[in-house]
Amino acid sequence: MVTVQDLVKAKLYADDNAVIVDALRHLLRNRPDLRINLAIYRYQHEAISLAQAADLAGVSWPQMRDILRERGIPLQLGPETVEEARAEVDALDEELRPRS
Repeated sequence: MVTVQDLVKAKLYADDNAVIVDALRHLLRNRPDLRINLAIYRYQHEAISLAQAADLAGVSWPQMRDILRERGIPLQLGPETVEEARAEVDALDEELRPRS
């Protein structure tokens, strides 16, 4: 079995953290169910916005809204601060921006 240290010693990554970050990125890319469940967890426990949860889950915000409703999770409507409103606008802007 390959260890984190094997990859660092082979100079394929700078350090343990770089290996872990890359591994998590690949894991979440290949397991959309984990991305969605993580987004739901963060939506419920870390008070991220619907748009932020959708971005994390890799779905549109209407899809995220529907996923939450299907699972019986109450929607948290509207930002409470200007910073939260800006974060939602930024997340929506990113979602709507054409990808190249």
